[in-house]
Amino acid sequence: MPVKKEAWPEGTPAWVDLMAPDFAAAKAFYTGVFGWEFSESGEEFGYYAVASVDGEPVAGIGPVQGPDGPPPAWTTYVAVEDAEAAAARVAAAGGTVFAPPMKIGDFGTMAFAVDPTGCLFGLWQSGQHTGVNRYNEQGSLAWNEAMTGDYLAGKEFYATVFGYTYTEIGDERFSYSTVELDGRTVGGIGTAAEVGEGVPPHWRTYFAVDDLDGTIATVVELGGAVVVAPFDTPFGRMAAVSGVAGEVFLLNEVTPQAGAATPG
Repeated sequence: MPVKKEAWPEGTPAWVDLMAPDFAAAKAFYTGVFGWEFSESGEEFGYYAVASVDGEPVAGIGPVQGPDGPPPAWTTYVAVEDAEAAAARVAAAGGTVFAPPMKIGDFGTMAFAVDPTGCLFGLWQSGQHTGVNRYNEQGSLAWNEAMTGDYLAGKEFYATVFGYTYTEIGDERFSYSTVELDGRTVGGIGTAAEVGEGVPPHWRTYFAVDDLDGTIATVVELGGAVVVAPFDTPFGRMAAVSGVAGEVFLLNEVTPQAGAATPG
């Protein structure tokens, strides 16, 4: 069972979280779907809750702060060694840092940015909190990908900021590359337009499940919905679903024969 307690190498998608308009409903939903257990912070940290599987952090959920927040969505945080330096690289490469680096107690330092094509993402400089500890198994992070507004511009931006290299695996029907860091596959990049008409640029989050059909049934039973019906890939069966607030995420049922997509 993959467990990593050390900080993830710079450029690796290292954490995901959701700001929920109905905090209690979101926690109940994901507890039912994935069996997550939550450790909730106090007022100082906005009652942010860390979800765990077998005692190891896998994701975070917090209540929306204020009435004018963005639509609910899972946010991907990329590990950095120095948040200030990474934010400067983002700006120099044409991105926008709309929430500058901010220290979160002893847990670490975060910032929020938008790439030049419109994808929002976070930066995370580890302190006591190093990101996901458990991954690629039931209820934990399996994959992250940037679905950009401009494929070539997106690839150039992330290569400049994080040193990504790419392996093209798309074809004439769609553009898609795996993302590599020092020979490790850490994610993917494609285009939002090929996900669906009118879909804005965004980073997508995949969670691993042992039983895709059973998990989908639970999602629907608990108030979520199926966005894209199950489909087969070389990396296992997948589906896109939404939570109780409409936030979209993907499920990945990885077979023993298929290579699991790893966050690092």
